[in-house]
Order: sequence, then C-alpha cells, then structure tokens
Amino acid sequence: MANPGEQVTDVALTEDRLIVDLADGRSISIPLAWFPGLLHATSQERENWVIAGAGYGIRWPDVDEDLSVEGLLRGAPAPQLRALVS
Repeated sequence: MANPGEQVTDVALTEDRLIVDLADGRSISIPLAWFPGLLHATSQERENWVIAGAGYGIRWPDVDEDLSVEGLLRGAPAPQLRALVS
C-alpha cells in the first residue's frame, strides 16, 4: 500500500541530477545518467513533467519517460540502463 508521505510535491532537474521532493519532507537526488531519456532530453523537454499515478509517479510526455516514487526510493535505474549493465 502506498504511503501518503511518498507523494511527489515537486521536481527539479540540474545538468546532471533529478531531485524529487516528497510530501513527508524528503528529497530524493538521483543521477540523470540513470535515465538516458532524460539525460539526452532538451531543457524544455525535461521541464515538461507532470505528477502522475495519484501522486506516486512523474511523467515526461515529450520523451515518454515515467518514473515511480517506489522505484526511485529503491534506487532502481531506468530499465534500458539496467539492460546495458547486465
């Protein structure tokens, strides 16, 4: 069952990091290299995100990237990156 404190409240992107703020006050900072779709996206594409999945996910429609809070908290890189390093 999802924890209400794990809902996304804000998203920020730097040149090399994805930072996700959660309702319970935590911030998750992840290397963009884990998400090639976002790493290679333009600034405009990166900034076009929406909170999805009842607050437990983030979607970038321009690059067809979807991330879940559960996966971010587990430290799970994007599926295409996992395939490359396996």
